[in-house]
This record gives sequence, C-alpha cells and structure tokens, in this order.
Amino acid sequence: MQYLVSVIFDRDKDGFATPEEGAAIDVFNERLMAEGHWVFAGGLGTTDSATVIDNRGGETMFTDGPFLESKEFVAGFWIIEAADLDVALKLAAEGSKACNRKVEVRPFM
Repeated sequence: MQYLVSVIFDRDKDGFATPEEGAAIDVFNERLMAEGHWVFAGGLGTTDSATVIDNRGGETMFTDGPFLESKEFVAGFWIIEAADLDVALKLAAEGSKACNRKVEVRPFM
C-alpha cells in the first residue's frame, strides 16, 4: 500500500533545511530506495508562491497565495510503499527525525 508522508513546516519554529538536515534526508532517501519503500519525494515552494484555481463555475478564478492561511504548511513529501500502516508510521518517524520536522501520514485511497 502507498502512503503520503507530508513534511510540516512551522513558520514560528522552523527555518529552511540546514546542510546537516539535508544530508540526513539524503541518507533516509537512500535507505527508502534500498529497502524498496521509495516511490517519489519532493520539496515544495513556500506558500507565497502558491496559486489557487477554482474552475467550478462559468469563469476560472485564479487567486495568489495558499488555499489556507496558516503558520504551518506542507513543505515537502514522500510517497512510500509499505506493507501496512505500522511500517509506514515507523518509516515516517524516521523521516521526521531526518528532516527535523513534524510529518503527517495518510494512506492513498
């Protein structure tokens, strides 16, 4: 089963990844690949680079900025393959340690 592990950035606590955090993330990514858990991962731009698009009506609306205003936002993610939720949670805990951020785990439907 695949899981989305979202990395949570807190404007009040977190700065951009340090070189040490980047190195730890690289080691974690290599482990995910070596153990067959890796599907995809990536970092995201800050919320000031976001655009929300609403095309539900007759006219498409584009709005600069994030969907939600919050001090916390998703700064990156991993998509992992895991046998079950317990394995996904264990891997996510290791990812949280590697990136020094909170993470959220959600299964794909």
